Amino acid sequence: MDKESLKQEIFNTVWKACDTFRGVIDPGMYKDYVLTMLFVKYISDIRKSKVAELSEKYRGDPTRLERALGRERFMLPTINIKDDKGKISESFLAEFDSLYERRNNSNIGELINIVLENIEDANKAKLNNVFRNIDFNSEANLGQARQRNTRLKHLLDDFVGIDLRPEKIGEMDIIGDVYEFLIAKFAATAGKKAGEFYTPSEVSETLARLVAPKKGERICDPACGSGSLLIRAARQINDRDFSLYGQEMNGSTWALCKMNMFLHGMDSSRIEWEDTIRHPLLIENDSLMKFDVVIANPPFSLDKWGQEIADNDKYRRFYRGIPPKSKGDWAFISHMLAAAAEGTGRVGVIVPHGVLFRGGQEGQIREAVIKENLLDAVIGLPANLFYGTGIPTAILIFRKDRKRDDGILFIDASREYSDDKNQNRLRDQDIDKIVETYQKRKAIDKYSYLAKVAGIKENDYNLNIPRYVDTFEPELEIDISAVQKEIGRIENELVKTREKMARYMKELGLDR
Repeated sequence: MDKESLKQEIFNTVWKACDTFRGVIDPGMYKDYVLTMLFVKYISDIRKSKVAELSEKYRGDPTRLERALGRERFMLPTINIKDDKGKISESFLAEFDSLYERRNNSNIGELINIVLENIEDANKAKLNNVFRNIDFNSEANLGQARQRNTRLKHLLDDFVGIDLRPEKIGEMDIIGDVYEFLIAKFAATAGKKAGEFYTPSEVSETLARLVAPKKGERICDPACGSGSLLIRAARQINDRDFSLYGQEMNGSTWALCKMNMFLHGMDSSRIEWEDTIRHPLLIENDSLMKFDVVIANPPFSLDKWGQEIADNDKYRRFYRGIPPKSKGDWAFISHMLAAAAEGTGRVGVIVPHGVLFRGGQEGQIREAVIKENLLDAVIGLPANLFYGTGIPTAILIFRKDRKRDDGILFIDASREYSDDKNQNRLRDQDIDKIVETYQKRKAIDKYSYLAKVAGIKENDYNLNIPRYVDTFEPELEIDISAVQKEIGRIENELVKTREKMARYMKELGLDR
């Protein structure tokens, strides 16, 4: 089976699994249960594949086999269930197949929780607290015992048929792909919040290529969601020599990010769970950690972002000005700029267009950033790329290694995309054109323009893209006289054709 067919099979299975919870819990919670079970199935299939490989290698030597399995990057421990007297009543491996064998048990929800708890304990450095917010034995979420057991049996039945062994799926971003699929499916009910947690893969790829991470660099996403943007950035480096850092405020989304990193072998990544603006946790020597690459798709125009702490911010993130209480875009940008390393730091952030031209406090910050010579490019994207919101967005690129005469590159890529039913999508050629134009800092008619800071100053530091990239298409002039002549010619031809037709009809005796 090819990669696309396998991906579609996984999507179909996941969508079928969602039926288990339909009408029982809010659609926004489906992903917590479905993706957690997908994770268990995935790591169970990885272990199954590894056992087959090592059994062949250590044929007839179970001791060496167990020792080799103990050196793998994650562990699935043996669970011992005790009876009322404290004696072991049964033992089984903390894996999907063990749960499937017990799918008819009256305490299946409790058993799933036990498996998750044991997987977390056995891999504490990598999965600590990841499953604390998910309860497969919750009466409030999943109903009373009989209903709950039926639903969980169906869930296990749905997943048993898919094969997620590494030799089958290769480098697929299982969690990321399925998460994107679910967000797309539930965009109508998830509303604007859907876009806060997932950046479409094509946009992630564009942003990652624009900031161009290099070997040995530290990469950070201070609003990392499910982690797919960090993974895209890491994949730009043809080496494992990099460090990933992230922070996410939403607990269940943080857990997905931890699982995502785990599945991609990025176990050393540091992902913190807290509010980045109010409580940044990526701290070093009592200051913000510094990164070579800082990328993010922060929540658009976040209300109540934390303005109350800005005046006394110990990390000096808001010295250019304090963003308005109801619009947190420049708060995130200010944080990202403060976290970018001097001399090497590149910052890439996705923003709504209002960030480019709104006045007041935001205008003050925008002016200060331009005067500091930090802004490198403004790239307009098509509308309707993000789930749950159709607004057009832009990518801002900042650099801390700019020369004074670099200018600021404006790119209007808003008209080049694929219209895929309910969602627009950047095609490979669209991404390539954006990246090449940025790298070569080319001026292209009706697409890009390299503006001098003096010109931007004349526009009161307004970065609205149409001020710099002229995409106006003049209306075609219509020659009325020529059109009238053409109409007359066609009418004459029509008269001749009718005369000829009447003659033929008469010759055939059909004119009566």
